[in-house]
Amino acid sequence: MAKVLMLDPEKCTACRMCELACSFFHEKEFRPSVSRINVLTWESDGISVPMMCLQCDAAACLKVCPSGALSCSKETGALIVDNEKCIRCKMCLSACPFGNTTYDAATNKILKCDLCGGDPQCVKFCPSGAVTYVEAMKGTLLKKKTYAEKFKELLREVKQ
Repeated sequence: MAKVLMLDPEKCTACRMCELACSFFHEKEFRPSVSRINVLTWESDGISVPMMCLQCDAAACLKVCPSGALSCSKETGALIVDNEKCIRCKMCLSACPFGNTTYDAATNKILKCDLCGGDPQCVKFCPSGAVTYVEAMKGTLLKKKTYAEKFKELLREVKQ
């Protein structure tokens, strides 16, 4: 069964360990700007949201790539960039509706989450469990249960 990355912004502490783990794994340096995961923080609201490629089934980036540099890994289901085939047209950046495909001018590479070959480093180093790698059905069920609990609590408050 396919596994997916699940994000839980309520658990994110904005420590950015995921960014450092990602950049070190892929680029052998601690440089968050080349991380495939980015934590967006609204300090005044106390909210942090980790953002990364969602590995869309009907990926817009895959559809617009004119050189065939993007493909889907049979092992992990991750969208993979072949830098030998990539012509750096950046159409994939424009096509991603979530802005989760980026470009590093220093290395002239398209940066996209590849799930670290099935062993996501962001998950390994997330101390709060805000990023998890679970079977797709299990992840969906956990999310449903979490939101069902919230609705249950809200209903209790309304009844009181």
